[in-house]
Amino acid sequence: MIDAAEAVAVAGAEAYPRIVATLIRVTGDWTLAEDCAQEALATALERWPRDGVPANPGGWLLTAARNRALDVLRRATVERRRLRDLALLTDPERAPAEPEGDVVDDRLRLIFTCCHPALALEARVALTLRTVAGVPTADIARAFLVTESTMTRRITRAKTKIATAGIPYRVPTGAALVERLPGVLAVLYLLFTRGYDADGEPAFAAEAIRLARLLDQLMPAQPEAAGLLALFLLHDSRRAARRDAGGNLLTLDEQDRSRWDHAAIAEGRSLLDRAGHGPYALQARIAACHATAPTAADTDWPAIAHWYDQLARLRPTPVIRLNRAVAHGFASGPAAGLALLAEARAGGALDGYPPALAAEAEFTARGGDPARAAALFRAAAALVNSAAERTALVKRADGLTVGGP
Repeated sequence: MIDAAEAVAVAGAEAYPRIVATLIRVTGDWTLAEDCAQEALATALERWPRDGVPANPGGWLLTAARNRALDVLRRATVERRRLRDLALLTDPERAPAEPEGDVVDDRLRLIFTCCHPALALEARVALTLRTVAGVPTADIARAFLVTESTMTRRITRAKTKIATAGIPYRVPTGAALVERLPGVLAVLYLLFTRGYDADGEPAFAAEAIRLARLLDQLMPAQPEAAGLLALFLLHDSRRAARRDAGGNLLTLDEQDRSRWDHAAIAEGRSLLDRAGHGPYALQARIAACHATAPTAADTDWPAIAHWYDQLARLRPTPVIRLNRAVAHGFASGPAAGLALLAEARAGGALDGYPPALAAEAEFTARGGDPARAAALFRAAAALVNSAAERTALVKRADGLTVGGP
């Protein structure tokens, strides 16, 4: 039997962003949309244990939120047009037609609104994570290293600025569309990462893929839109093989490649034909090298190192330089990897960063010092937040202690 509270949580995670986006479009009121979505969830928690989980939980929540919004708008005597538009949510056949060629998706409109250049970059990311992805404000605050109350004020100020500045709730066109694209891509990248991380929510990754696909349909001449979608598909193709029967993370060389989604790999590779050589496209080409290798031993590490060289020239961030060091370490040997790793860590940018410690541990092991490598793997394990990653790192350390590199 389905637990009603669990059903509310699952349906809410999937439907909440859709409900908020839809209500914002028809009411123009961000606070009302979020309040009504929250009240719909509260009502479900009250009624579903008593009445049973509905056949279409997401539709039930949208109807409940819509009805609550209708009540509020009626009491406020809002103009009839908004009431009429809101009422049409229950009858898609009567909904007004979108302009020809428009991508019909409220969340896509909402992302472009959240990513408007009038907002500070951190505000764009935070607002999109909160409103589109439904990420709790407390989680966003931790990611930005601020208190929850501080993040709440930032998000509130961003919504207020959208309202007072008259920022339109639509997908822009022409030059404005090209100008706004990098900010939207960055938000989708963060959304996918949150879903694909070891302890991430898979629904976030699926949503990022869906919205990236919509973006690519909207902007087929924009190579980075194709590159981002290719990157998502190539990474997500491995999802089913990333864990063993016990739920433990598996490295690429441990995964059963027959379980990879080869249709997604083929689609990702086909997108590379028009993806260009921007940052996301380069990352997608790296992912394609892994995805197309029949075995781990067949991985084309020199090609991966080449693509990382290009990516580091475009975006010389500490993390990209770290990944470049790893690629060269596998392509040219552990000494080369350790040398480039030392360069990436210069200045302390990667101090206390678990992947940097893990990379040092890997090349130290391959260089013939398993005891030191095991200690480094354990140090990395002590710093990670993910239980799955911690278990994998400790397992690697234990393997070195018992049987060598």
